[in-house]
Amino acid sequence: MKHTSILLGAAAAFACAPLAALADGHLARGGSGHLNIIYWQAPSTLNPYLSGGTKEVEAASLVLESLARFDDTGEMVPWLAAEIPTVENGGVSEDLTQITWTLQEGVTWSDGSPLTANDAVFTWEYCTHPEGGCAQASYFDGVESIVAVDDTTIEVTFAEPTPFPYTALVGSESPIIQAAQFADCLGARAPECTEANFGPIGTGPFVVTDFRPNDVIELAANDNYRVPDQPHFATVTFKGGGDATAAARSVLETGEFDYAWNLQIDPTILAQMEAQGNGTVVTAFGTSVERLHLNQTNPDPALGDLRSTVEGGPHPFLTNPIVGQAMSMAIDRALLVEVGYGAGGQPTCNVLPAPEAYASTANDGCLVQDIDGANALLDEAGIVDTDGDGIRELDGVPLSVLYQTSTNAVRQDTQALVKQWWAEIGIDAELRNIDASVFFGGDPASPDTFQKFYADVEMYTNNFAGVDPQAYMANWLCSDIPGPDTQWQGANIQRYCDPEYDALVAEMARTADLEARGELAMAMNDMIMQSYSIIPLVHRGGVSAHANSLGGIRMSDWDSELWNIAEWHRIPE
Repeated sequence: MKHTSILLGAAAAFACAPLAALADGHLARGGSGHLNIIYWQAPSTLNPYLSGGTKEVEAASLVLESLARFDDTGEMVPWLAAEIPTVENGGVSEDLTQITWTLQEGVTWSDGSPLTANDAVFTWEYCTHPEGGCAQASYFDGVESIVAVDDTTIEVTFAEPTPFPYTALVGSESPIIQAAQFADCLGARAPECTEANFGPIGTGPFVVTDFRPNDVIELAANDNYRVPDQPHFATVTFKGGGDATAAARSVLETGEFDYAWNLQIDPTILAQMEAQGNGTVVTAFGTSVERLHLNQTNPDPALGDLRSTVEGGPHPFLTNPIVGQAMSMAIDRALLVEVGYGAGGQPTCNVLPAPEAYASTANDGCLVQDIDGANALLDEAGIVDTDGDGIRELDGVPLSVLYQTSTNAVRQDTQALVKQWWAEIGIDAELRNIDASVFFGGDPASPDTFQKFYADVEMYTNNFAGVDPQAYMANWLCSDIPGPDTQWQGANIQRYCDPEYDALVAEMARTADLEARGELAMAMNDMIMQSYSIIPLVHRGGVSAHANSLGGIRMSDWDSELWNIAEWHRIPE
């Protein structure tokens, strides 16, 4: 796959050309009839600012839009904006402290009211409210102000020179929401605005007609959508729940659905399904990494409200990088790919595996499993089994971990293998799996979310929209650790904190040279990897499937994979 980023001096005109209309009417607005989509992780909200879960972000992308998006090649294209601002076209200031966006003329919300620059200003205020617990706050890091110069001109000012200013209000994770609808939803009131969170008014190709959380979303074509003849589907059912195998079967075998997302199942079984000739499996590699997070805080239930918080104290042994290094050395990543991912995966030792300019080679030793080396490392550190029960101890604490992830056949196979390998180096693992809709749900009252992290180790995949990793690498700032004070929102899931890392984040934010930015990104990746607070396993390609009757699919792993759903259409028989 081609990985490209936009340079500040590059040409600014990017065309986002709709497909040519067909004479048979399938590409007229609504001419393709009904579309059935299944995401086996069911969305719990349609407000991406209240959940970092992929399922919520992608479901919301049918309704909410941003100034610019990233296409299937990773290239930035204007969306609500008329063009991409650059230094060359005057949209980015010479000192790199300001970017000015101009909205397309005549864009309206689905209720017919005009989209204005004030909506962009409000969105920034909404996400940066100190009591809001915004899940996408990192996209606004460094923003000093967002001002509406006039109805169609948005001026974003940064506190310091910002070489890659395409974060705030760019990509599927940072869309513009309607000020009128969310006016009374600022701060702590954000989760209480159920009507707005479940049925946001958007500028996108579809409008919500019914939303049942953790179940199904019904949508209809937006009559006010700005692109003539789009969307081509009149209605959409977005079904959630079930499991990846059933989702794959519903497209590739039974034909009940047209599109199935995130088919993380045995690659042999998936190939057998595809061989029936009803559908096509598609893969896109971007930045998704299946990884283990090692809790750097203490999840002991005896701590009560302080468990898995900085205030509750450090983890009794996972803050020792030697333990994490041994756990990493024991894992056979190539076998994990072979068993669970096939062509949809590659072994990796980095949490930042792409684009190529940002991919470090400093940690590649993890690509070869080394059980003997892991045992020797622990022995040398004096972390040994003193009572003969097969479990090593550190300062008298047995190396026993609760290892949790979402319910998914591939993930449970991975858990079983990793548990076996860790047992061979004297580390005991209790396995736990949680329904994906709960695990990724973001409910601050639930004890089972990945943000709460009431376990020692947890496993899932994460990535970032677009091609510049600045906002993504800022996820591991000390200030982005989830806790009760943020309603358990925050991207620093493993609770890693190092002032030297924070300094690198700040340095990247003021570095313009692209080569230097690449070096900083790799340095940050290496610092996290060598802390062993994260253990990367597999560079995952997004694997989905669509019916052979479905056309216009341009799957992207750099944005919502539904980014161009307005172009999807039914192929005539």
